[in-house]
Amino acid sequence: MPSAAPGNDLTSIPHLLARNVARHGSKAAYREKEFGIWQSWTWAQAADEIDALALGLLEMGAATGDHIAISGRNRPALYWAMVAAQKVGCIPVPLYQEAAVEEIAYALEHSGARFAIAGDQEQVDKLTEARAGLASLEQIIYLDGRGLRRYDHAAMTSYADVQARGRTSQRRTEMQARTDARTYDDTCVMLYTSGTTGRPKGVVLSNRNVIETSKNSADFDHLRAGDEVLAYLPMAWVGDFIFSVGQAMWTGFCVNCPESPDTMLTDLREIGPTYFFAPPRVFETQLTTVMIRMEDAGRFKKWLFDHYMTIARRVGPALLDGKPVGAMDRLRYGLGNLLVYGPLKNTLGLSRVRVGYTAGEAIGPEIFDFYRSLGMNLKQLYGQTEATVFITQQPDGEVRSDTVGVPSPGVELRIAENGEVFYRSPGTFVEYYKNPESTASTKDAEGWVATGDAGFIEDGTGHLRIIDRAKDVGKLASGAMFAPKYVENKLKFYPNILEAVVFGAGRDHCTAFINIDLAAVGNWAERNNIAYSSYQELSQHPQVLDLVEGHVNAVNESIAQDPMLAACQIHRFLILHKELDADDGEMTRSRKVRRAIVGEKFADLIAALYDGAPQIYTETEVTYEDGRKGSIKATLAIRDARVVQTARMAAE
Repeated sequence: MPSAAPGNDLTSIPHLLARNVARHGSKAAYREKEFGIWQSWTWAQAADEIDALALGLLEMGAATGDHIAISGRNRPALYWAMVAAQKVGCIPVPLYQEAAVEEIAYALEHSGARFAIAGDQEQVDKLTEARAGLASLEQIIYLDGRGLRRYDHAAMTSYADVQARGRTSQRRTEMQARTDARTYDDTCVMLYTSGTTGRPKGVVLSNRNVIETSKNSADFDHLRAGDEVLAYLPMAWVGDFIFSVGQAMWTGFCVNCPESPDTMLTDLREIGPTYFFAPPRVFETQLTTVMIRMEDAGRFKKWLFDHYMTIARRVGPALLDGKPVGAMDRLRYGLGNLLVYGPLKNTLGLSRVRVGYTAGEAIGPEIFDFYRSLGMNLKQLYGQTEATVFITQQPDGEVRSDTVGVPSPGVELRIAENGEVFYRSPGTFVEYYKNPESTASTKDAEGWVATGDAGFIEDGTGHLRIIDRAKDVGKLASGAMFAPKYVENKLKFYPNILEAVVFGAGRDHCTAFINIDLAAVGNWAERNNIAYSSYQELSQHPQVLDLVEGHVNAVNESIAQDPMLAACQIHRFLILHKELDADDGEMTRSRKVRRAIVGEKFADLIAALYDGAPQIYTETEVTYEDGRKGSIKATLAIRDARVVQTARMAAE
């Protein structure tokens, strides 16, 4: 049965904003770094900015139920735009700022957005091109006007002008009436899925979904008004919306926006967030940077790091979980914290993290354990857009690298006969916009949602373990289980491997595509006096192939220890001549591999992996940043990996 709103006056995000102004009016609500200087806005100041924009939208003709597209990097003004839209009864639709024009055009047409708020000239250009042929989009409101002086402003208005118009508006009573009319079950936001298997779907989330989930998850981790977060992930992603809007509004904590994606790590160090979320690739990148620096460090520093990290891996997680640790080990760890762990966490910007989360993809156990050994309370969660993020979370003291935790507060789980995970919760989405067929196939009449992931609940602990995408879990020709994501995540543990795609369903054995990490392998090449002029040249260098072959062989040895998945060892692999790219349709904007598209696009390479060829010539179409098309021609070497024979494989 749906729960009631937590107080009659807290039925929407604007109502939470009003409560925060009353409770925390003079405390910092938002910060943004611009021109190297952090600027702050209190809750009272933020509310004033939001009201001015909301009234301006009202003056421009925004009607109840209108969709307002929002595109740009993380900036307080764009978060305010989401709340301002809600204040006048409109529905914010954040878009991925890196999305191609075709993707933006689809979202604008599908949502029927009348207004779009853009961060800068780049976003204006894409919106302008995307609106060609669209009757719905009437006005583009731009935040940063640099480069737009000579543009046709007939259907363009600056953010500042809209606010100026709002500040002289006499319609505040009408705005407040629209705000007060919002119910707990009205739409709060519409977010597009990443479109892993096809066109993105518009996920409609209600005020109930967002507020209940924000309340429950904040209570779970004891989040409070004094916490600090860094808002740097795509605003179109449900996680950013919940962390930077939902939880921020519920708890009253401060949202900090970096100056640019390029300065994120520097800004992270300056802010020192207490609550931090990052997908595995961010933690992997940070760890790769640390390891590269340590390879270049002097002999004594390298010894000091290795010595104390050995202690940390043995002692750190136990200390973090409050388990008994001997006095001598505590002393050694304390010394290591003084000499290594503390300075390292400070360099990474993680010194003050009280609660840290990672999700989106499975994180390598070694990477996960590395951060926890430093004393960072890093945990895993499992979720999706349709759940308003949270399905499971890891409670303090029950953190493990091989599970994604227990059901989040208010969430129910069940496992279908085929192993697929189902859930229902207060965060269960309302519907897919204009797509009743997909809604019905995903959510049944009782509210149970199919996640599309295969997994099981552990006896005794109640923790959920995810195996792979349900549609990707299959069988080899021998009948043995095939779980590609399990193998791919083991490969991506190595800093030299950025991405991996494993094939094998219905075949005799598994093969793989590998993307090398240019920064990590480039640094390794420099130390080993290997000259190269491009990613393509470096990827096919014999010594690089040897390096990756060693990683693949090590992964095979690890997989061989798992009786259920031992047959998933990689027999042959190649290193792709280009990085998988969202602009080329090979990945989603949230960097999930579109397996079917990759398989179709590189069918010739897959055929070569299975026909025994030692190399393959290929031509691949690519899309440049400015939208132009080109092609890459390459001859790729194919390597055989060392397969560990197991009792089961011998029987087969």
